[in-house]
Amino acid sequence: MPLRNIQFNVKQLLATSKLKYSEEELVAALQRNERTAFEFLYDHYSGALFNIISKTLRDEERAADVLQESFLKIWKNIASYNPEKGRLFTWIMNIARNGAIDAARVEGRKPIMDDIDDRAVQNERDVSEDSMTTSSEMKAIIDMLRPERKILIDMAYFQGYTHEEISEELRIPLGTVKSRIRTALQELKQYFAV
Repeated sequence: MPLRNIQFNVKQLLATSKLKYSEEELVAALQRNERTAFEFLYDHYSGALFNIISKTLRDEERAADVLQESFLKIWKNIASYNPEKGRLFTWIMNIARNGAIDAARVEGRKPIMDDIDDRAVQNERDVSEDSMTTSSEMKAIIDMLRPERKILIDMAYFQGYTHEEISEELRIPLGTVKSRIRTALQELKQYFAV
Protein backbone atom coordinates (compact mmCIF):
# COMPACT_ATOMS: atom_id res chain seq x y z
CA MET A 1 0.00 0.00 0.00
CA PRO A 2 1.43 3.41 -0.90
CA LEU A 3 2.47 5.66 1.98
CA ARG A 4 -0.02 8.30 0.83
CA ASN A 5 -2.94 5.89 1.42
CA ILE A 6 -1.64 4.99 4.88
CA GLN A 7 -1.39 8.65 5.82
CA PHE A 8 -4.92 9.26 4.52
CA ASN A 9 -6.29 6.33 6.56
CA VAL A 10 -4.59 7.63 9.72
CA LYS A 11 -5.99 11.12 9.12
CA GLN A 12 -9.44 9.67 8.51
CA LEU A 13 -9.22 7.61 11.70
CA LEU A 14 -8.14 10.63 13.74
CA ALA A 15 -10.96 12.70 12.26
CA THR A 16 -13.62 10.13 13.25
CA SER A 17 -12.17 9.74 16.75
CA LYS A 18 -12.61 13.49 17.35
CA LEU A 19 -16.27 13.50 16.34
CA LYS A 20 -18.73 14.84 18.87
CA TYR A 21 -22.47 14.48 18.68
CA SER A 22 -25.34 15.92 20.65
CA GLU A 23 -27.79 13.19 21.57
CA GLU A 24 -30.21 14.31 18.82
CA GLU A 25 -27.44 14.34 16.20
CA LEU A 26 -26.22 10.91 17.28
CA VAL A 27 -29.70 9.39 17.12
CA ALA A 28 -30.32 10.90 13.68
CA ALA A 29 -26.97 9.62 12.40
CA LEU A 30 -27.60 6.17 13.87
CA GLN A 31 -31.03 6.04 12.26
CA ARG A 32 -29.40 6.93 8.93
CA ASN A 33 -27.09 3.92 9.55
CA GLU A 34 -23.94 6.06 9.46
CA ARG A 35 -20.93 3.93 10.27
CA THR A 36 -19.08 6.71 12.12
CA ALA A 37 -22.08 7.17 14.42
CA PHE A 38 -22.07 3.48 15.35
CA GLU A 39 -18.31 3.63 15.91
CA PHE A 40 -18.81 6.67 18.15
CA LEU A 41 -21.58 4.90 20.06
CA TYR A 42 -19.42 1.82 20.60
CA ASP A 43 -16.30 3.80 21.54
CA HIS A 44 -18.13 5.95 24.06
CA TYR A 45 -20.62 3.52 25.61
CA SER A 46 -19.24 -0.02 25.31
CA GLY A 47 -17.27 0.31 28.54
CA ALA A 48 -20.32 1.28 30.57
CA LEU A 49 -22.48 -1.40 28.96
CA PHE A 50 -19.79 -4.04 29.53
CA ASN A 51 -19.69 -3.09 33.23
CA ILE A 52 -23.46 -3.46 33.52
CA ILE A 53 -23.42 -6.81 31.75
CA SER A 54 -20.43 -8.22 33.63
CA LYS A 55 -21.87 -7.18 37.01
CA THR A 56 -25.00 -9.13 36.15
CA LEU A 57 -23.26 -12.22 34.76
CA ARG A 58 -19.98 -12.25 36.73
CA ASP A 59 -18.35 -13.87 33.69
CA GLU A 60 -16.22 -11.60 31.48
CA GLU A 61 -16.14 -13.95 28.49
CA ARG A 62 -19.92 -14.33 28.44
CA ALA A 63 -20.28 -10.59 29.11
CA ALA A 64 -18.23 -9.83 25.99
CA ASP A 65 -20.59 -12.05 23.95
CA VAL A 66 -23.66 -10.34 25.38
CA LEU A 67 -22.10 -6.93 24.68
CA GLN A 68 -21.68 -7.87 21.03
CA GLU A 69 -25.25 -9.19 20.90
CA SER A 70 -26.47 -5.96 22.51
CA PHE A 71 -24.81 -3.78 19.90
CA LEU A 72 -26.33 -5.93 17.16
CA LYS A 73 -29.77 -5.39 18.73
CA ILE A 74 -29.11 -1.67 18.99
CA TRP A 75 -28.10 -1.55 15.32
CA LYS A 76 -31.11 -3.57 14.17
CA ASN A 77 -33.63 -1.72 16.35
CA ILE A 78 -32.38 1.88 16.35
CA ALA A 79 -35.34 2.93 14.18
CA SER A 80 -37.66 1.99 17.06
CA TYR A 81 -35.89 4.27 19.56
CA ASN A 82 -38.24 7.02 20.73
CA PRO A 83 -36.60 10.00 22.50
CA GLU A 84 -39.92 10.88 24.13
CA LYS A 85 -39.72 7.69 26.20
CA GLY A 86 -36.21 8.27 27.53
CA ARG A 87 -32.65 9.11 26.68
CA LEU A 88 -30.55 7.10 24.26
CA PHE A 89 -28.21 5.90 27.01
CA THR A 90 -31.15 4.55 29.00
CA TRP A 91 -32.46 2.73 25.94
CA ILE A 92 -29.12 1.07 25.11
CA MET A 93 -28.48 0.34 28.79
CA ASN A 94 -31.81 -1.48 29.01
CA ILE A 95 -30.96 -3.54 25.93
CA ALA A 96 -27.63 -4.56 27.48
CA ARG A 97 -29.14 -5.20 30.91
CA ASN A 98 -31.97 -7.30 29.50
CA GLY A 99 -29.49 -9.25 27.38
CA ALA A 100 -27.44 -9.99 30.48
CA ILE A 101 -30.53 -11.08 32.45
CA ASP A 102 -31.63 -13.33 29.58
CA ALA A 103 -28.13 -14.85 29.33
CA ALA A 104 -28.09 -15.59 33.05
CA ARG A 105 -31.51 -17.24 32.86
CA VAL A 106 -30.52 -19.36 29.84
CA GLU A 107 -27.58 -20.65 31.86
CA GLY A 108 -29.98 -21.53 34.67
CA ARG A 109 -28.61 -18.93 37.04
CA LYS A 110 -30.35 -16.14 38.86
CA PRO A 111 -29.12 -12.74 37.60
CA ILE A 112 -27.08 -10.74 40.10
CA MET A 113 -29.07 -7.53 40.29
CA ASP A 114 -27.84 -5.85 43.46
CA ASP A 115 -25.13 -3.92 41.57
CA ILE A 116 -27.46 -2.37 39.00
CA ASP A 117 -28.93 1.01 39.79
CA ASP A 118 -32.49 0.63 38.48
CA ARG A 119 -33.57 3.95 40.00
CA ALA A 120 -31.59 5.82 37.33
CA VAL A 121 -33.46 3.93 34.61
CA GLN A 122 -36.90 4.38 36.19
CA ASN A 123 -36.50 8.07 36.90
CA GLU A 124 -34.80 9.09 33.68
CA ARG A 125 -38.04 9.46 31.72
CA ASP A 126 -38.79 12.53 33.81
CA VAL A 127 -35.34 14.07 33.34
CA SER A 128 -34.77 16.63 30.61
CA GLU A 129 -31.76 16.46 28.28
CA ASP A 130 -30.20 19.55 29.86
CA SER A 131 -30.44 18.20 33.39
CA MET A 132 -27.77 16.58 35.51
CA THR A 133 -26.05 13.46 34.17
CA THR A 134 -27.16 10.16 35.73
CA SER A 135 -24.67 8.07 37.65
CA SER A 136 -24.64 5.46 34.86
CA GLU A 137 -23.82 8.11 32.27
CA MET A 138 -21.18 9.56 34.57
CA LYS A 139 -19.55 6.14 34.89
CA ALA A 140 -19.63 5.79 31.09
CA ILE A 141 -17.83 9.10 30.78
CA ILE A 142 -15.30 8.13 33.45
CA ASP A 143 -14.64 4.87 31.57
CA MET A 144 -13.11 7.03 28.83
CA LEU A 145 -10.27 8.10 31.17
CA ARG A 146 -6.92 6.36 31.25
CA PRO A 147 -7.01 3.33 33.59
CA GLU A 148 -4.61 4.86 36.13
CA ARG A 149 -6.88 7.92 36.42
CA LYS A 150 -10.17 6.05 36.20
CA ILE A 151 -9.38 3.86 39.23
CA LEU A 152 -8.49 6.93 41.30
CA ILE A 153 -11.74 8.72 40.39
CA ASP A 154 -13.70 5.56 41.15
CA MET A 155 -12.04 5.13 44.54
CA ALA A 156 -12.29 8.81 45.51
CA TYR A 157 -15.79 9.65 44.27
CA PHE A 158 -17.69 6.37 44.08
CA GLN A 159 -16.12 4.37 46.91
CA GLY A 160 -15.41 7.24 49.31
CA TYR A 161 -11.66 6.78 49.80
CA THR A 162 -9.57 9.75 50.91
CA HIS A 163 -6.45 10.65 48.94
CA GLU A 164 -4.32 9.26 51.74
CA GLU A 165 -6.23 5.95 51.77
CA ILE A 166 -5.86 5.64 48.00
CA SER A 167 -2.13 6.26 48.33
CA GLU A 168 -1.83 3.51 50.95
CA GLU A 169 -4.11 1.06 49.15
CA LEU A 170 -2.43 1.42 45.73
CA ARG A 171 1.06 2.01 47.15
CA ILE A 172 1.70 5.13 45.11
CA PRO A 173 2.90 8.51 46.42
CA LEU A 174 0.26 10.89 47.74
CA GLY A 175 1.43 13.62 45.35
CA THR A 176 0.92 11.27 42.39
CA VAL A 177 -2.59 10.44 43.59
CA LYS A 178 -3.47 14.13 43.88
CA SER A 179 -1.99 15.11 40.51
CA ARG A 180 -3.68 12.21 38.66
CA ILE A 181 -7.03 13.04 40.23
CA ARG A 182 -6.58 16.71 39.34
CA THR A 183 -5.69 15.78 35.72
CA ALA A 184 -8.68 13.42 35.49
CA LEU A 185 -11.02 16.13 36.80
CA GLN A 186 -9.65 18.58 34.22
CA GLU A 187 -10.34 16.04 31.46
CA LEU A 188 -13.87 15.53 32.74
CA LYS A 189 -14.39 19.28 32.94
CA GLN A 190 -13.42 19.59 29.27
CA TYR A 191 -15.98 16.94 28.36
CA PHE A 192 -18.78 18.85 30.11
CA ALA A 193 -17.65 22.17 28.65
CA VAL A 194 -18.41 20.91 25.12
